[in-house]
Amino acid sequence: MHILIVEDDPKTAALLASALRQEEFEVSHVGDGESGLQRALEGTFDALLVDIMLPKRDGLSLVRELRQQGRTTPVIMLSARGDVEQRVEGLNAGADDYLPKPFAMSELLARLRSLLRRNVVLKPAVLTLADLTYDTGTRETRRSGKRIDLSSRESLLLECLLRAEGRVVSRREIIVSVWEYDFDPGSNLVDVYVRRLREKIDRDHSPVLIQTVRGLGYALRLQP
Repeated sequence: MHILIVEDDPKTAALLASALRQEEFEVSHVGDGESGLQRALEGTFDALLVDIMLPKRDGLSLVRELRQQGRTTPVIMLSARGDVEQRVEGLNAGADDYLPKPFAMSELLARLRSLLRRNVVLKPAVLTLADLTYDTGTRETRRSGKRIDLSSRESLLLECLLRAEGRVVSRREIIVSVWEYDFDPGSNLVDVYVRRLREKIDRDHSPVLIQTVRGLGYALRLQP
C-alpha cells in the first residue's frame, strides 16, 4: 500500500512516515498543497493524509480539485482545529475521514486500515488494462478476448499487479500478497512466477504490460 502524506510541518511528516513504514506501508511526502495535488493526480496512491493548513494550496482546495478531476483516492484530513464546522467542511469537500491534531498514532493507523479495507471492497470485480481483463470473482483472465489459463498463484500475482494500478510492486509486497508469508529474501520464487505470468500474458501480444523495474520490483502498466 502506497500512502501520500501532504504535510508542511517536517516533524509531523517525519513521525507519520516513520509510523507508516513500521507498518510496512510505502510512503511519499510533499510539503505544500500544490505539489500534493500534482502528485495525487499523477501517482497511484492507495490513500492520502492531507493537512488542511498548507502553503500554496490548502488541503480543502486540494481535495475538492481531486474529486472534481474524478479521482476517488481515499483521503484522511488532518487539522489542528477539531471543531464541528471544520470537520463538516472537510467531509463536504470530499474527504473520507477527519482527524484533529494532536491524535494518537494508533487511532490514525486504525482509521487508515478501515478506510483501505472499505476501498478494496468497493473496487470493481473486473480489473482491466488495455485489452487485458481479470475477473476477481471467477479469476477468469482474457487478453484480446482470448481466455488465458492461470494457476492459482499466477492469478493472485496478476491481481496484485493489477490492483497496484501501475505502481511498482516490490518482491516483498508480492510475497505477502500472494503467499501471505515471507520467504528467504534470496529466493527467486517471485521472479520465476513473474516469468511464467509474462509468458502467458505478454507473449504474442502487444503492447507488453508486465515490466521489470530494476532494483525495485515489477509493474503492470502501459509503456509511457
